[in-house]
Amino acid sequence: MILRILTSPSFFPLSLSLTIFSYLIIARFANPNQPTLNLNPNQFPPLSFNWTSIMASQAVYSVWAIPPEDVAARFANLMTALRSDFGGPHFQPHITLVGAIKLTADDALAKLRSASQALKPFHVTVDRVAAGTFFYQCVYLLLRPDPHLLEASAHSCKHFGYASSTRNSSFHSPIRERNFVIWNIDDSIPVSAAYMPHLSLLYGDLSDEEKRKAQERASAIDHTLAGLTFQVSRIALYKTDTEDKTLKSWEKIAECTLTPN
Repeated sequence: MILRILTSPSFFPLSLSLTIFSYLIIARFANPNQPTLNLNPNQFPPLSFNWTSIMASQAVYSVWAIPPEDVAARFANLMTALRSDFGGPHFQPHITLVGAIKLTADDALAKLRSASQALKPFHVTVDRVAAGTFFYQCVYLLLRPDPHLLEASAHSCKHFGYASSTRNSSFHSPIRERNFVIWNIDDSIPVSAAYMPHLSLLYGDLSDEEKRKAQERASAIDHTLAGLTFQVSRIALYKTDTEDKTLKSWEKIAECTLTPN
């Protein structure tokens, strides 16, 4: 708490003003015959501090697994159709390996390079179209918890210092350990300790009825999604400010290709 106060930008102008005021009061009482000093606040420009020169700028980053181009194009067409019916921001098809974490740009890039060096291409299989309970998991493709996919997330999270769990069990029953839910696919409850592999199709705050219709629409547009298997051989670092629900500030920073050897 003390450190935060001392490094607050508003602390310095306040402390400086108090110091000047205290000095003037002491000087006045020390010499009563001294003429009164009139200070015009307009004579003193406001103090400003450029904190980027003091502290490295940080932003929110995520690590995504990128589908191959042909599969990504297939998903993108489906996502475009859903947005035309239900609204929502545009974003690239991806599987999140590391959730939003605040880092400097240099640190994030170094961690991406470090994580990618030991990762090999892995396969992903779609289980079904599902719906969640919050904006960033509105309608999505639930992915089967393949050990290689779970390991890719766990490995990447470790390199980024991101706390996550890749433990999993039944697709349809909530499993509780130490008073927190590890899996609850039916309700898609977002908890920081759980990793639910998925590929989002639609972001938004829809009603349950709207989400049900969106699921049906997705299955009608592409009825062969369940069981679809594809290989992931690219991971990317994205800037993802989760406070920006327009996603206009989101951008790809870097991409790494995974090699089999």
